[in-house]
Amino acid sequence: MLKTRFVSTDSKIEIGVDEAGRGCLAGPVVAAAVILDPAMDHPMMVGIQDSKKLTEKKRDEARAFIEKNALAYHVAFVGPERVDEINIRNATFEAMHEAIDHVTKHLETSQVRLLIDGNGFAPFKDIDYELVVGGDHLYMSIAAAGILAKTYRDEFINKICDEDPGLLKYGFRKNKCYGTKEHMEAIKSYGVTSHHRKSYAPCK
Repeated sequence: MLKTRFVSTDSKIEIGVDEAGRGCLAGPVVAAAVILDPAMDHPMMVGIQDSKKLTEKKRDEARAFIEKNALAYHVAFVGPERVDEINIRNATFEAMHEAIDHVTKHLETSQVRLLIDGNGFAPFKDIDYELVVGGDHLYMSIAAAGILAKTYRDEFINKICDEDPGLLKYGFRKNKCYGTKEHMEAIKSYGVTSHHRKSYAPCK
């Protein structure tokens, strides 16, 4: 099972942060922040791991468990127009900051430490943070954030496909807006949609 606490000599509250959709050609980038109870011991916690290693069913089960048992969580969306306006790196940080802001609303900044998956982050409100490459393989709070970001984003993509079946020719329901062969060929044949990131080279 993944670590449930940051290895530290202090008693700061650990907040895991992760994103989904950064490399997609369309749709929002989504970030989540999660605070888990380090004392919690439950069989379902074994299911909190890197979202990419879980089946869709297992991710949904893990999401339900996290939403019910996390001390706090928030999921933030930044849409494609904003991605085009400020670039994907800054849009990812913006989504992370919104998620962090919500879960720390009633906490002193000195009380918490952020565990950020990846190798980049824009400091936020003087909160102590640690960048962890491959963090969803190491820390349960990051894995939990990754599961929420992934499932919320997938849910959003499925919803827009239900509302506009024309998006299915881009393979959105299957590829979740990543640049698969089917998606790239559809862009060439049909052009881009309002959901595409126009600043991305294949969509220009």
